[in-house]
Amino acid sequence: MAFITITGYPSSGKTRRAEQLCAHLESRLQDSSYAGPKLKVVVVSDDGLNIPRTVYDDGRAEKPARAALFTAVQRQMGQDTIVIVDSLNYIKGFRYQMYCAAREHKLRVCTIFVVATHEQCKEWNASRQDGQAYAPETLDNLVMRYEEPSSMVRWDSPLFTVPWTDKDVPIDDIWKAVTEGNVKPPNAGTQAVPKAPTDALRTLEHTTTTMVAAIMAEQSASGGLGGPVTLSLSATSKPRVNLPPRNVTLSELQRLKRQFVTVHKKAITLGTTEKGAVDWSEESIADKFAMYIESNLKP
Repeated sequence: MAFITITGYPSSGKTRRAEQLCAHLESRLQDSSYAGPKLKVVVVSDDGLNIPRTVYDDGRAEKPARAALFTAVQRQMGQDTIVIVDSLNYIKGFRYQMYCAAREHKLRVCTIFVVATHEQCKEWNASRQDGQAYAPETLDNLVMRYEEPSSMVRWDSPLFTVPWTDKDVPIDDIWKAVTEGNVKPPNAGTQAVPKAPTDALRTLEHTTTTMVAAIMAEQSASGGLGGPVTLSLSATSKPRVNLPPRNVTLSELQRLKRQFVTVHKKAITLGTTEKGAVDWSEESIADKFAMYIESNLKP
């Protein structure tokens, strides 16, 4: 349904804003005037995943922690869920990665930028009594490396800025964004590439080899008259090939077979960009190879 990214300096009040937002959304979803689909609100956060603040002291520890957060976010994405991700999200590349995942799931997106001054964050961090404070040098480092969101880029928009002086989040604007905003379709970079079945390569090689042998046998039996030839490969596969009125040599057929197999091997190993499911059955491969032979054999 929707994906909401909360970002801001460390100890800037992001969790408080996430709690306010979650309470408002749940209240509106339960209101008798709401006539939309049944939805749930889920908050994914460092605290909920037991990721300690100390991971931000070391870049090597931070990377797997960010991967765990991303995995948890993907697991919650769905058409019946409003996902709120409450974390630093200070790297624009990571925000873009989550945006791409949201587009793949066809979710509405928005970003909430929780704003507080560096000095205010340091003061709040020093006064924390919950054991979740950042080391002072880590906080300064994270503030220095923070990449502010921008409404000019698609993965941060629509962008809602919430200063530390505001008592609450702009729930009316956020509600409109998550319930009425545009749903952007997944692009080529976010779509999963269809993969061929595990036996596709063996079927490709076996079918083309069998067809070459069958063509040579039919040609020998007919005396090289050419014309339409029906090949009985199996009980279900009987492709039809139009041969030229001459003797087709084995070397010609083997050359065409190598070319055909090489092209289709790439589609099998790397995936295909064709829309819809691709048929890698013996019958489909045989029909495609028959068409390839007809269009590439010289008269």
